[in-house]
Amino acid sequence: MSRLLRLAFYFLLAENIMINFMVLAGDVTPVIRAFEEYNIVSDVIPKAPPCLVKVKYPSGVQVYLGNELTPTQVRDEPSVTWNAEPDNYYVLAMTDPDVSNLEYPIRREMQHWLVGNIPGSNVSSGETIAEYLGSAPPPSVNRNRYVFLVYQQPDILVFDEPRISNRSAENRDWFSIANFAKKYGLGDPINGNFYLAQYDDYVPIIHGILNQNDN
Repeated sequence: MSRLLRLAFYFLLAENIMINFMVLAGDVTPVIRAFEEYNIVSDVIPKAPPCLVKVKYPSGVQVYLGNELTPTQVRDEPSVTWNAEPDNYYVLAMTDPDVSNLEYPIRREMQHWLVGNIPGSNVSSGETIAEYLGSAPPPSVNRNRYVFLVYQQPDILVFDEPRISNRSAENRDWFSIANFAKKYGLGDPINGNFYLAQYDDYVPIIHGILNQNDN
């Protein structure tokens, strides 16, 4: 009888492990797999986030793990939500790791949006370090990756980064979200998402605004 009970116990344990594995595979694996497939792991961060952050633009489009959107569609600041604890604080970052030019023909990172000290997922109540800047890839490239990452802060933080207007490109270039996370003890990202974009007719408008204010 005791042997039957032990067998029944092991069967239930194995069944629970399988159920948990299936849940994880359904909810977590697509994010990790996409971040690895598009080389965001290694190019941007050392470890993929386990969960998705939801990003929706006023134009109606939504970001989902490498779908292609246009600079026109993503010109305005999106709404961003994730499963946040209301008593915790978070950092939200949007970065482009595919910036290059003729002088420096190597891949480098540019920050497009950076907000810290976000209470729960209330981004508008956070501390904006870099205001939102939409996608503006040059016509000479195929598609750039635009990556959203959420980090949980250990506590309220004091950020000594320069504050950046959405009308300026100054201090956005040569950024590293991995170094930023290390500097402030954020650990690995807990949520992520990304889209691809290539040049369209809205890009010259963005560059015109940035050049006018940075010169």
